[in-house]
Amino acid sequence: MYQAIIVTIGDELLIGQTIDTNAAWIAQQLNAKGINVLRRWTVADDKAEIIKALDESVRDADIVLLTGGLGPTADDITKPALNGYFGGNMVVNGTVLEHVRQLFAKRNRPFLEKNLKQAEVPDVCQVLFNRLGTAPGMWFERGNTVIIAMPGVPFEMQTIMEEEALPRIASRFRGSEIYHKTLITVGVGESFIAEQIADIESALPADIHLAYLPSPGLVKLRLTSSGNDRVSLVRSVEAHARLIEERLGSIVAATEDITLEEILVRLLDEHRMTLAFAESCTGGYIAHRMTNVPGSSRVFKGSIVCYANEIKHNMLGVPQEILNTVGAVSEETVLQMATATRQLLKADIALSVSGILGPGGATPEKPVGLVWMGIATAAGAYARKFNFFYDRLRNKELAAHAGMNLVREVLATLQ
Repeated sequence: MYQAIIVTIGDELLIGQTIDTNAAWIAQQLNAKGINVLRRWTVADDKAEIIKALDESVRDADIVLLTGGLGPTADDITKPALNGYFGGNMVVNGTVLEHVRQLFAKRNRPFLEKNLKQAEVPDVCQVLFNRLGTAPGMWFERGNTVIIAMPGVPFEMQTIMEEEALPRIASRFRGSEIYHKTLITVGVGESFIAEQIADIESALPADIHLAYLPSPGLVKLRLTSSGNDRVSLVRSVEAHARLIEERLGSIVAATEDITLEEILVRLLDEHRMTLAFAESCTGGYIAHRMTNVPGSSRVFKGSIVCYANEIKHNMLGVPQEILNTVGAVSEETVLQMATATRQLLKADIALSVSGILGPGGATPEKPVGLVWMGIATAAGAYARKFNFFYDRLRNKELAAHAGMNLVREVLATLQ
């Protein structure tokens, strides 16, 4: 199996100002090509650090991919560092120069002298065209190792990878077949799952690895195998995944690596039903998640963000007496919220959410993390209480997952 090392460059990554999403995305693309990621590094905008990373990476890997530091400003030092490392001379690439001029003209921005540097590349590299930006990618070779440098802007890097780098990698490095199968489980922890499938896991063949990938509200189970015979490894992984799925039953929400919101859109499409939300403590976050899914407009009616009690009362008809006595975070309130939302937005299913996410607002009777949810359908309405135990943002994430899973459970009961 060919080995790759990913090097992300930038002070902003090291101080946490910017989250490194590039390395994760690149790793996924390489893995799909049967190329193993041996190591991921993050280094500063410092020539010595970049050279050190290059020395060790070129020694250990077949492919080295770098992102960051290719811009026109003084702190963008990756390109001159690479030029010196490979013993090249900087030259203006005519194709890149014309592309950069056209981009600036389209954006009605002046073409400055420093922008000319974007068209300068080492004469010892192959240029990887950047259709969406000004900084081209670069392909170097040293011995049997390929070194690919790309800008740090994620959408530019991804375009260069998809259109320029990956096709070349695929033709140059034909790795072993790798097959992943992912099961999405909802509502239980990894310890519970591990106990339920302990005998299946212990009997897995040596070439199949099971990974537990927990995140707020769900656990992904990923089965992985590699080899030269794709047909046989797919057959084996799928057979063992079915054993796990059958054992875990209804807590398995999906048998592929998709989000809960994608699951909901598919199920709603399948049943030709529509969905609406009344969100208090989640503040529209569940609606945001739903509308991230292409095609959600076919099944998602909308969300009423009823954060203040007067909105719950005036728009959704929650009686003031209920708000004054049992309060906004109560079974009675979420039942009225869900029922009224279903009627107002003319949806088949409505989910309501009201809770105390913290850190303030709690009482001895209603602690931080208490969330009530209501579900309204043509058959009636019911409520469910949840208790989460984390900080505000984690509790919001957990509430969103729990709410979407409630809707999934409703849809799963339909024939």
